[in-house]
Amino acid sequence: MLSFKEVISVTLILFSVIDVVGSLPVIIDLRKKVGQIESEKATIVSGVLMVSFLFVGERILSLFGVDVSSFAVAGALIIFLLGLEMILGRTIFKSEVEAGGAAHIVPIAFPLIAGAGTLTTIISLRAEYQTVNILVGILLNLILIYAVLKSSAWLGRRIGPGGLDVLRKVFGIILLAIAIKLLKSNLIADF
Repeated sequence: MLSFKEVISVTLILFSVIDVVGSLPVIIDLRKKVGQIESEKATIVSGVLMVSFLFVGERILSLFGVDVSSFAVAGALIIFLLGLEMILGRTIFKSEVEAGGAAHIVPIAFPLIAGAGTLTTIISLRAEYQTVNILVGILLNLILIYAVLKSSAWLGRRIGPGGLDVLRKVFGIILLAIAIKLLKSNLIADF
């Protein structure tokens, strides 16, 4: 059943994990290197990855004998580390963006937008929220992602480096809180 509260929660969680605003420096740098970024392609590919993982991810887990609750705990740990990374300004996870590849799809759609953290979060959200609400949250995030990608040069000039740093830290704190909530609810569910 469609729930406004769940849609908002899912949207904010995914927005924090995807952190397209925090990725603006990478996007702006990539735009300078390759010229034009195909915002439509990057948005569509990342959307297909997220929705596919929402429906098939659980089956993939069952092949390995892992239940959604255990995966949610693992996802919570990754979200926690991502939050720490954002707050402390330290790199915990190696970014594949520097490794190069197809300029529009590989670094932007995957792993920048629909990376391991996002896909893990989507599976973790299945333990807490209805599928329809997750789909709406994904769709709202795709709209935001498209808008940010399309206006990345303008946003970079307006927000500035200090503003980007503040946004990154705020979303880092939100991610820490979300990780603790996921840990509590999924660890308690197992006992």
